[in-house]
Amino acid sequence: MVTRKFATATGDLAYDDLGSGDPVVLLHATLHDRRDFAPIIPALARKNRVIALDWPGHGESAPTATLSAALLADTLDEFVTGLDLRRAVFVGNSVGGYAAAKLAIERPDRVAGLVLVNTGGFIPRNPFVHAFCAALGTPRITRRVMPLFIRSYMKAAGPADEAIIERATAAARTPAGTAVAAALWRSFNDKTFDLRDRADRITAPTLIVWGTRDTAIPTRVGRRTHRAITQSRLHELPTGHVVFSSAPQEFLALTQPFIRSLTALRDPDVKA
Repeated sequence: MVTRKFATATGDLAYDDLGSGDPVVLLHATLHDRRDFAPIIPALARKNRVIALDWPGHGESAPTATLSAALLADTLDEFVTGLDLRRAVFVGNSVGGYAAAKLAIERPDRVAGLVLVNTGGFIPRNPFVHAFCAALGTPRITRRVMPLFIRSYMKAAGPADEAIIERATAAARTPAGTAVAAALWRSFNDKTFDLRDRADRITAPTLIVWGTRDTAIPTRVGRRTHRAITQSRLHELPTGHVVFSSAPQEFLALTQPFIRSLTALRDPDVKA
């Protein structure tokens, strides 16, 4: 597979683009990369065009001096517009879910559906959350805590999860990775990261899949997200933060029918 590059205001984004059909865009978590989705890409690409990208400062994308959750969302908008993706399904994990949901609010013409996996953007603002984000937004704390935190929230269930832990913790231990993680965690305290007061503007059908063993974003947030988004369904699985890696077959059993149902909405001759 040849890695493609797309020029953005923050530098070149690395991405994979394979398969054909209606587009499905895969968006990863902080300090992770597009390889997180390896367990599900082959199955999705049998029926769809699948695009998996590395966020700025992650994976094979260009490093960047400044980073925030809002900047990732802006970069996604730039990427989707540049590739002229219309009516795509977005599978977003953690901050990737935030970026996808924000796009659905601001550019509904681009979004056919959302699959939000242990998503950010819908966490209540309270003193504990503020203090936690502020602490992980401090580089000296980030460098020490993130490797342990990654293993905690992953709840590894097999080799694919262990590979994610290895990649993410290796990134966390580098100066660049520490800076990226700290910048993003600081930005999670920004009021623009809270989408709850705009959730009613998400009109795209939404599937929420939540790993109930996640220590980063607990299950109660998933249930609140489901209540906030009118056009949503919630399914819980006994995994950590990256459900599609820990339980790929169970995740696909939920996601593939959902994607087919969106195609059927546009084309009545297609069976969901």
